Amino acid sequence: MDSIIIRAAVLDDLEVLRNFEQGVIKAERPLDMTLGPDPISYYDLKALLLNDDAHLVVAELGGKVIASGYAMIKTAKPYLVHDRYSYLGFMYTVPEYRGRGVNTMILESLREWSYARGLKEIRLEVYSGNERAIRAYEKVGFKKHMVEMRLE
Repeated sequence: MDSIIIRAAVLDDLEVLRNFEQGVIKAERPLDMTLGPDPISYYDLKALLLNDDAHLVVAELGGKVIASGYAMIKTAKPYLVHDRYSYLGFMYTVPEYRGRGVNTMILESLREWSYARGLKEIRLEVYSGNERAIRAYEKVGFKKHMVEMRLE
């Protein structure tokens, strides 16, 4: 049996990454009534791939890309104890591979990349209604920190 490998994404992965992005949007649309009508896009994936302050990775199984995620170095607000932090996003796993620890492997790879750059503060955003994702992030050590609220 093939084993899952985590590798840096490359430009040849753009088509599958664009499909993953639409999968993320489809999953999040029921959780966010403020999203505009399709077609929408969250990311400039090519720019993300070429950004030296970002690390976009994929999980591959038997030559098939089955998951993605990225870490990006961001500047912290001036009143925080850290100057910079690693922001994680674009966490997506093909549905038939969910529940197999693939996301944990992606997160560990992104944590290692962040730590290698001296970034001990790692943050991400998740919809409060996405309990499955929240549990997955808590399983690897993330803790709830802040709630964003809105008024119509």
